[in-house]
Amino acid sequence: MTTKEFKYDHTTRRKAVNLTINQDLLASARKYKLNLSKILEDSLITELKTRWQNEWLDENKAAISAYNKRIARHGVFSDGIRRF
Repeated sequence: MTTKEFKYDHTTRRKAVNLTINQDLLASARKYKLNLSKILEDSLITELKTRWQNEWLDENKAAISAYNKRIARHGVFSDGIRRF
């Protein structure tokens, strides 16, 4: 999508937080010995990446549209030389 990507500091120390969760879900997670901290972090990363990408698209919508219109009108530089 872009050379700039969603990033965060992997080395930052962890911080304890209090959460509430459905008791049945918690019981099932404990039964399967799930690492809730890891699952939460992975889920947060996925959600934050999605929101970052959507924000980037919104911020660059006008430039993307202008680029697409220019390509539709004039084509790309390789139109005359590509073999596919």
